[in-house]
Amino acid sequence: MSNQLAIRTHMRDPPESIVCHAQSHIFQYESGGASLHSQAQMIPVRPRDGVNLTRSDIERAFVGDTHGGHKAPTHLISLENTFSGVVMPIEDIQEIAAFARERHVAVHLDGARLWDASAVSGVEIRRYADCVDSLNLCLSKGMGCPVGALLVGSAEFIQKARHFRKVFGGGWRQAGILAAAGLFAIEHVWPTMEATHRRAVRLADGLVALGFELALPVHTSMVLLRDPPAMRAQQALIDALRPKGVVLGNFYEGSLRIVLHHQISDECVDIVLEEARKVIELLGKEK
Repeated sequence: MSNQLAIRTHMRDPPESIVCHAQSHIFQYESGGASLHSQAQMIPVRPRDGVNLTRSDIERAFVGDTHGGHKAPTHLISLENTFSGVVMPIEDIQEIAAFARERHVAVHLDGARLWDASAVSGVEIRRYADCVDSLNLCLSKGMGCPVGALLVGSAEFIQKARHFRKVFGGGWRQAGILAAAGLFAIEHVWPTMEATHRRAVRLADGLVALGFELALPVHTSMVLLRDPPAMRAQQALIDALRPKGVVLGNFYEGSLRIVLHHQISDECVDIVLEEARKVIELLGKEK
């Protein structure tokens, strides 16, 4: 809801459009909410490097006000950090924000996993927030809370977003227990992320050594795998790990996504690597 509230609060002059990553959460996994709630057209962009958007990517998709009423002008640029666990460099965010200011449009940052980005990059959350007009921070993804997100913006922006939250049916009164969970996560879970990231890198390195291919670089807690050449090892690995209490799923056009969190130990990583070794060995014998 936090992303959708931000979009609705920014978008008040239809027809208008939002430029975003083609695989971003707001485009792929929020039920077309921007179109329904905000009457906004989404303009999905595939980054030239296949991972993160840059200023040049935004520039080629941006719709100005000079099309004689034939197009919906872009009034919002939405970014995502991390994207599938890959950190977006703050320099790219700053360049896109500078372009947005030149064109007098807003920038929203879906930072559902910005805690991870900050932990691995050393860039403070405040510095990311300074680049954009609104920021979403999730308290459940990677942070371990049962529910909750933070929407950050100016006082005027948040006042209006609270109004829309009520309209969306998201108003609540007994929020203290969930706020307490959020504070606990910031104080106790966030500091453990560096160790989680190290385990993710060790897992990725071990799987690559067995013949798996990475779909994306591993910066934080996510490992996205492609099958080894000429093998269908993904389903075999899913089936082998389920009895061990490890649940994996297929995402992103056939990639296998493995997400670590603060309760995943070195022993858990060892179990995954050992089962992956057995799977590769068995499939190799069947060829």
